[in-house]
Amino acid sequence: MKSIRLREGKERSLQRHHPWVFEGSVAKGGADSGETVRIEDSGGGFLAWGAFSPASAIRARAWSFDEYERIDGTFFRRRIERAVALRGRMPIASNGVRLVHGEADGLPGLIVDRYDQTLSAQFLAAGTERWKAVIADALLVATGCSRLYERSDSSVRGLEGLPSVAGWLRGDGATEVVIEEHGVQLTLDVSFGHKTGFYLDQRDNRALLGRWVRHYGLKRVLNAYSYTGGFSVAALAGGAARVTSVDSSAPALERVQRHVALNGLDASKSECLDADVNQFLRDSLKASRRFDCIVLDPPKFAPTAAHAERAARAYKDINRLALELLEPGGLLLTFSCSGGINADLFHKIVAGAAIDARVDGALLQRLEAACDHPTTLVFPEGEYLKGLAILKAA
Repeated sequence: MKSIRLREGKERSLQRHHPWVFEGSVAKGGADSGETVRIEDSGGGFLAWGAFSPASAIRARAWSFDEYERIDGTFFRRRIERAVALRGRMPIASNGVRLVHGEADGLPGLIVDRYDQTLSAQFLAAGTERWKAVIADALLVATGCSRLYERSDSSVRGLEGLPSVAGWLRGDGATEVVIEEHGVQLTLDVSFGHKTGFYLDQRDNRALLGRWVRHYGLKRVLNAYSYTGGFSVAALAGGAARVTSVDSSAPALERVQRHVALNGLDASKSECLDADVNQFLRDSLKASRRFDCIVLDPPKFAPTAAHAERAARAYKDINRLALELLEPGGLLLTFSCSGGINADLFHKIVAGAAIDARVDGALLQRLEAACDHPTTLVFPEGEYLKGLAILKAA
């Protein structure tokens, strides 16, 4: 078995079972892309078994911290069975489920979503790429599904020295799927939708929005960065009189209207605008247009901590505009999916936006990803989605 040896003092994170080894921590050793290596401390003591990635700044990702565990087909079948079983114990009101969530399930570099009877997977690291065939077969056995679409077309693959790949890995057929969550039907296409096809992480936050729209009697709702309108449909189902969905993707907005029709909602209450969100917010402010509820769910502004300062300015700007556009007593749901912005920093950014907008509000709830996107105690980097529900002072 090949090995890598760490520099003195660089073993502490692995001793705490953090799964990443960075390039600068490695003193010597190496292997082929995705090959399993023994990770040792500076004295040669065992720390973990990991997948080596010669092209990545994350030079190795730990599979196991048990010296006596074999990293083979049985290992991957066990991990996948455990991940699927865990979701079976969770209160998930949908047939769209995150089955494998990378490091949180002991499978770094692997994301698997189930959309009804179709699986969609991303193999994002050298280790999962090397074991792709074994993992694919294990997923079909563990779920009883017969179709697995691969969406390994994320830019992250390039950091691993891996090419972009997309297409049927197991099975074939139509790529359009209908899922149901909290009584609402939504459609997606695993071949070109964002991520693996859809944003399952916002499932419970969409349901919360629907309940709050009904409870507070919110009539005019703005869904900014709407994508295919999950929040829009939830707001309409909750009784909103007018929902404006703004996105820069015309195909996504077309799907918003399809979702409105699919759920038997009044199409005349749904307005879709193909526009830049930041400019729309500014134009609305100039036109004295106001909303009772605004959802801000922008794309990733800060993929890493190095981008945090610039991203903070962008988050602050859109939140300031949204708070100014809200009617007194209105509701703001604001999110960040940037790994480089932690929950405390995001809270400070939004608080700064409120100061600039000269408004105050009650923090109703901190929001996060649905429970099938778990975060482990030893890997806080897995907590990527964070949000705030704020009721503007009347």
